[in-house]
Amino acid sequence: MTSESSPHIYSIVLTSRSTIRVRYAETDMMGVVYHGSYLPWLEVARTDLFRNFGLSYRELEAAGYSLPVLSVNCQYLRPAVYDDEIEIEVTCGEKPRIRIKLEYVISRGEERLATAMTEHAFIDREGRPTRPPESFTQLINAHF
Repeated sequence: MTSESSPHIYSIVLTSRSTIRVRYAETDMMGVVYHGSYLPWLEVARTDLFRNFGLSYRELEAAGYSLPVLSVNCQYLRPAVYDDEIEIEVTCGEKPRIRIKLEYVISRGEERLATAMTEHAFIDREGRPTRPPESFTQLINAHF
């Protein structure tokens, strides 16, 4: 899976777009993308968003923080198929505190295929909820 992405800053949101090409292994017996294949695409977009704004997951983990998924919701609107070029746009529209909520739009060209939402919590090495690291807070404050 390849990923290309570009960051965008709007008035009070962070947004990023990532592009992937559907692999054959991501399809089911009906020839369409298996519903579970969308979750890794959300992860691609999410990690690209952080990287594009100056902080990688690797850096967060090295500093002792993790961002487990608390909830995920995906609404499937149209099927994607093998070799489609898919764009995943992820938006952070609320300033994160201990939790961060991200919204996604998955498209093929102008056609919307799915929408999704994930919510994550910042936790420390012991698994306790915690505020994000200062480096993350500074980056977020610069954009909100």
